[in-house]
Amino acid sequence: MPDTAHLDHEFWRPPVQGVQVDEVRTPPEPCPRCNTDFIVGSRFCYVCGAEREPHPEYANAHVTRFLDFHLIRDSIGLNAASLVALVVGVLCVIGAVATGFLYTATTLLDWQAVQVWRIEWLLAAAAAFTAGILLKRGQ
Repeated sequence: MPDTAHLDHEFWRPPVQGVQVDEVRTPPEPCPRCNTDFIVGSRFCYVCGAEREPHPEYANAHVTRFLDFHLIRDSIGLNAASLVALVVGVLCVIGAVATGFLYTATTLLDWQAVQVWRIEWLLAAAAAFTAGILLKRGQ
């Protein structure tokens, strides 16, 4: 057996050419729950089943939980129809406020037109809020 080559790499990985072995290997990462070393490339601990730290591409996933429809619905305590009516009403109020910023009035007629548009947005918001109240089931 002295003529066989000594391979200093894992059996499932091809040897890296031109790189020292110390540069390729990283120390194994221990499990935070049971302190067992993770298997290379595994996502979960093979002893206790704990998940590794999230990958960098999933680091911004906590931002999307604020936009989760079911999480918002459960935290507010509304059913789906009432929550949709609430969102539509809030968007209509934002539209009424934005109308004043987007359109400038130079004459009295322009000012009246902007006010009518604001009234229309606010009436739509009031209708959406009323629909949300009527669609809400009794607790």
